[in-house]
Amino acid sequence: MRRRAADYRRPVRRRLSYWICLLLAFSFILATVLFVIQHNHHQDPLQYSLLERNARVEHFAKESLNFTEEILSVTSFSRQLAQQMILAKAYVVIAKEHNNLHLAWQLSSKIRSCQLLLSKAAMTGEPVTLEEAEPIIKSLTALIFKAQDIHYDIATTIVTMKSHIQALEERANAATVQSAVFGQLAAEALPKSLHCLNVKLVTDWLKVPSLQKLADERKNSPRLTDNNLYHFCLFSDNVLATSVVINSTVYNADHPKQLVFHIVTNGINYGAMQAWFLSNEFKGATVEVQNIEKFHWLNASYSPVVKQLHNPDSRTFYFGLYQDVNAEPKIRNPKYLYLLNHLRFYIPEIYPQLEKVVFLDDDLVVQKDLTPLFSLDLHGNVNGAVETCLEAFHRYYKYLNFSSSIISSRFDPQACAWAFGMNVFDLVAWRKANVTARYHYWQEQNADRTLWKLGTLPPALLSFYGLTEPLDRRWHVLGLGYDLNIDNRLIESAAVIHFNGNMKPWLKVAIGRYKPLWDKYINQSLPHLQNCVLS
Repeated sequence: MRRRAADYRRPVRRRLSYWICLLLAFSFILATVLFVIQHNHHQDPLQYSLLERNARVEHFAKESLNFTEEILSVTSFSRQLAQQMILAKAYVVIAKEHNNLHLAWQLSSKIRSCQLLLSKAAMTGEPVTLEEAEPIIKSLTALIFKAQDIHYDIATTIVTMKSHIQALEERANAATVQSAVFGQLAAEALPKSLHCLNVKLVTDWLKVPSLQKLADERKNSPRLTDNNLYHFCLFSDNVLATSVVINSTVYNADHPKQLVFHIVTNGINYGAMQAWFLSNEFKGATVEVQNIEKFHWLNASYSPVVKQLHNPDSRTFYFGLYQDVNAEPKIRNPKYLYLLNHLRFYIPEIYPQLEKVVFLDDDLVVQKDLTPLFSLDLHGNVNGAVETCLEAFHRYYKYLNFSSSIISSRFDPQACAWAFGMNVFDLVAWRKANVTARYHYWQEQNADRTLWKLGTLPPALLSFYGLTEPLDRRWHVLGLGYDLNIDNRLIESAAVIHFNGNMKPWLKVAIGRYKPLWDKYINQSLPHLQNCVLS
């Protein structure tokens, strides 16, 4: 028996309907990602700060809406509105192509209503209610049914949807890049409150002669070279951040008077650092402040990094006005060529009489006594560090260019990476292995930036290869400057929590959930802090 033509068309129509549904679903996912990026990552830092502050004032009486979760929740009205809006946008394009301007205008009007309602929810932190969503969803549904009843050509619909998806992909990519740029700018900027604090401290340093006299007296203290004490070193230009590190370390130490802190800063911040640490007590701990500009031995003839600082190509790459807009913003961050960041490779030269030190970054908080680190057996290794290869990302091949034979012939691409920021260094073993010379070798090999792109970790992975002792993970928990979902139990058990990432705790873009962990080690009664930071 012959089958009718309509019978042959039914499977074709079903397949076309299937592909249309797939295209619409993909379109919705892309648009959702774009919407979340625009409202979460592009939110004005000042507005974000005000919302955070209001939440603190209310003592967290109610938890603010997580708009990312809201827009992705299958039961939320925000998701229903977003779905309807994406479908309506597709039919607006199709209606205009078929010269049905009235239908296109009706759909556009309802789309604007959706956008306003979703924007309000994102800014106020309150979910969309049934009363707000119902009239818009009903009217949009009616218009979409009307558009479907017109029976636009299926092939035209598919082509239109594909172009719509492509446009959404381009917008999502552009929004992601722009978000990265804004995040990088926010991370690099010095808040006005910290600048105010620096100015007041420098004024004290210049106007109070007794401070300079006291600094001269403490310069030759025998405690600075006593290997029976516990020595910590920090290299920073941030007074408040350094103060939090030292405050939290002495507060949680069993014997704070046995601690010695060695700070190195730059010439601009030297006076502020001295004024701060000479004017405040840290439970009897000793604090030394040095100026990197007095390290005359650290020059271009000795250090490849200093040589790169004077190299015109390097200066253009990091500091040039006309940079490649397609390059990842993080790669061109000048901080990666900042000499203070590279001082960690010169610790034995800076402290020639010390045998063991703990190196601390300035963006962390200490929560437990760190003195047991000094009695750990490093088994002849130079560096004690927490490994970070629990995830595949933190392997050598992710940091280094293994297409280069000089890398691939000497290193295992699957070798486990480790964290900088809280490290135990055996300086006797360091000098014996001549780790600084290794570092110089690899810096010279990477003068053209082909072995790795940025940072101090890649050259450290090369220089300390085979010389690193893994520590218990609880000594050093990372990610508080970018990861919103760190387990509270992991944070509570950590000896050190590290705010690595762009959302530093002293910035307005800090993650509100973690910021109190940092804030509690700031002495808010100090006059300069009240005048500058707290106001």
